[in-house]
Amino acid sequence: MLRRVGKFIFVLIGAGLGYRFGDELFSLLDPLLNFGVVAGSQYIGAVLGAILFFFLANWVVDYVLRIVRWGEETLVKMPVVDVMFGAMGLISGLIVAFLLFLPISKIPIPFVGDLLPLIVSGLLGYLGFQVGFRKRDEIMSVFSIGRKDKKKDSATTTVNLENKILDTSVIIDGRIADICRTGFLEGVLVIPGFVLEELQHIADSSDVLKRNRGRRGLDILNKIQKEMKVKVQIWEGDFEEVSEVDSKLIKLAKLINGKVVTNDFNLNKVCELQGVAVLNINDLANAVKPVVLPGEEMNVQVIKDGKEHGQGVAYLDDGTMIVVEGGREYIGNDVDVLVTSVLQTSAGRMIFAKPKLLERAL
Repeated sequence: MLRRVGKFIFVLIGAGLGYRFGDELFSLLDPLLNFGVVAGSQYIGAVLGAILFFFLANWVVDYVLRIVRWGEETLVKMPVVDVMFGAMGLISGLIVAFLLFLPISKIPIPFVGDLLPLIVSGLLGYLGFQVGFRKRDEIMSVFSIGRKDKKKDSATTTVNLENKILDTSVIIDGRIADICRTGFLEGVLVIPGFVLEELQHIADSSDVLKRNRGRRGLDILNKIQKEMKVKVQIWEGDFEEVSEVDSKLIKLAKLINGKVVTNDFNLNKVCELQGVAVLNINDLANAVKPVVLPGEEMNVQVIKDGKEHGQGVAYLDDGTMIVVEGGREYIGNDVDVLVTSVLQTSAGRMIFAKPKLLERAL
């Protein structure tokens, strides 16, 4: 049906062009064929134009319809915000082209005054769409400045339930479900569609370990969505101009003014550089670990050798590693140790200690 309508419109265009330029066509052919004055040349030109465009329609209409379908699929996949800002830019470009139409159309050069306004309109419309589409984040930030100032000046305090965007690593990790259960995480949990796609690829991996991690991540999401008292939202949009998932997460956080929830050290650093708020699960885990001070006594079980000569390694229940100086001879045994120093890193906390018996001997 659409193809027939396209052919009909194409034939009408040919008839219109033939009617418009029928006189000029016969005037050009008169010196060659001696037509003389042809009665109804406009109508004859309309018929010839319709016939010509009818035969051209089979090829041209199919090509145009392929372009239309491609454009339709592209627009459907684009987020609504992108389409809206692109349309605003397109309208702005066409308004500027309309203001330039009259001056350009008065250029006293044959065909230039007729064709140049059309070219300028198409160029400015395209540029307006691209500017609106690519600068949407900056435009939104400009309009949000006023709202931020009003919040600062307001005397009343309101609870701001922000969007928390989950990345792949924190979903696979699984601790996010326990945090949601305790109620410490407020707001809406946003799960981007591209993160779900990455999880699905991991779950379909030929590697057994990756496949199990991907399936565990999907199970965690189902558990959060069905059992937890927290609102979960699936964000269906995508940023096709960006290939990396981490970059897409940062753009999404800027777009919806959300915070990225992760335990990826590199993503954490990039978010800080980009000015995006980030919640690191590892930092939270380190923050809630028991505080150990130098000089405190504890009882640990040395389980393996350390990197340096004579060292032994033990672990607390929360996974904190304890390096025991001179603890190699106590491997497999429980021993009382004294804490000598505590090293805090982004990867976790390390405790250095020495056997209490050695302290007494000294």
